[in-house]
Amino acid sequence: MPLAASLFKKCYTKPKSVNSEVSLSMNSTPNSLEDVIRAAKRALVIGVGGGGDVVGALATARFLEFCGLNFILGGLSWERSPIDPLPGPRALAEVRDVRALHPYVWAANSQSRTSTDVYFCESRMAAIRNEEVLLVDISGGVKGVVEGLEVAMKEFNADLLVGLDVGGDSLAQGNEPGLRSPLADSIMLAAYTELEKRGQRTLWGVFGYGSDGELSVDEIELALSKLAAAGGWLGAWSLTPKIAAELEEVIKTVPTEASAIPVESFHGGLGQRKIRSGQRGVKMTPLNALTFFLATTTLYETLSRPAQAVRASASLEEANNALHSIGIKTELDLERERYKARNKF
Repeated sequence: MPLAASLFKKCYTKPKSVNSEVSLSMNSTPNSLEDVIRAAKRALVIGVGGGGDVVGALATARFLEFCGLNFILGGLSWERSPIDPLPGPRALAEVRDVRALHPYVWAANSQSRTSTDVYFCESRMAAIRNEEVLLVDISGGVKGVVEGLEVAMKEFNADLLVGLDVGGDSLAQGNEPGLRSPLADSIMLAAYTELEKRGQRTLWGVFGYGSDGELSVDEIELALSKLAAAGGWLGAWSLTPKIAAELEEVIKTVPTEASAIPVESFHGGLGQRKIRSGQRGVKMTPLNALTFFLATTTLYETLSRPAQAVRASASLEEANNALHSIGIKTELDLERERYKARNKF
């Protein structure tokens, strides 16, 4: 049997007998990546931080595909301010050419764009893949995301909901000095946790290991250590030459810095690198090429003060104010400041 087929069989083949099931239960933990994947057939994989996180989501989707799952990609209707200068995510009334599944969740195609003709990263991904890509608007807070994703899971007949955070902001407890964009991640993590409580199978991934220049490598390692001790680390997977090559091509069309760092690191990049117009520094390391898969609820309960703070939100403003109440400034605040400074005259 060829090596690739052998690996695929090991990854995907389900136990076929009582003895094999007993063996599996005796030799693996109850919460393990293999078990999550084997129980699913079709995954909705969403880049939870907005912008180019959908590129990182593609890496995880390819891994799941290797393990026998079909997938649908998704992301947020919130582009970085150099792409879309208007602060915050775009709402349904501000977009064109989408298929609305719910007021806060839409299917995007290659022509989906804002009313000011800004194309989403997800629109560019839809053009590359020649299929719809999900767009999630977090303007309805955790409540809106939960309701919208319930509709999307049914629409696409998906049985596994995967959140992919590029860089690791979702590992933050809220007191990290470099934290700049906790709002989107915290809303999505709280929504995934609520969906898991409602019986939806979820999986959380962190790709890039500090590639967005916010949490330091030491902070990420401490967070992962705490999660591992709590039983929340389910496994990890690296980029492969084929997946890295695909991402390289995608990055030519879909603008992203954070999702590009892992590809550079996979090809030998090492040392310090500046991103975000030189405002943030990233430590390039082979670890950037890894995706760490985590138990959603364990992450929420063990580390995420930001997600816990926004859990009851029914709007973006409620979530933003909830983070203010625990002393956290957000990406929405920064975008509003920049927009005001540019338009003060």
